[in-house]
Amino acid sequence: MNNPKLLENLRAIPDFPKKGINFRDVTTLYKNAECMKIMLDEMYELYKDKGITKIVGVESRGFIMAAALAGKLGCGVVLARKPGKLPATVIKESFSKEYGVDTVEMHLDAIEPDDVVLIHDDLLATGGTAKAVCKLVNHFHPKKVYINFIIEITDEGLHGRDLFKDMDLTTLMVI
Repeated sequence: MNNPKLLENLRAIPDFPKKGINFRDVTTLYKNAECMKIMLDEMYELYKDKGITKIVGVESRGFIMAAALAGKLGCGVVLARKPGKLPATVIKESFSKEYGVDTVEMHLDAIEPDDVVLIHDDLLATGGTAKAVCKLVNHFHPKKVYINFIIEITDEGLHGRDLFKDMDLTTLMVI
């Protein structure tokens, strides 16, 4: 897709959060109403006929478009959060990412076996976070799972997509 308006509004911050990482900052897309509309319209077109019943937004930037798209598709939102942020009984998965180890959690009652789930996050780099969320979602044995990212980073030798060869994965931008 690589919409030129999205590409021109995406900010890159070198050496954040540590030296050698070129952080892609989607907040510059979120603050621009035209970019928000473009992203929402593109995601809606990708998923409007898929029967999505739940969108899992990944902490924290994934929450924004997950909620916006859920409103447009008429489905629910489930949060995949860092430890200690969800109040009820949770399941958890730990993973490695490009600059450390982390854990994600979801409520134990978040997804039903008859759900069709879309996992959404802002960025695919190494794929560690999304793979951990996929493991959590698959714990519930939903009918189908889709994955979507705003940005897929491939220009730094990252191959996160390789972790999802057997899954239906889409991105709005590949850089």
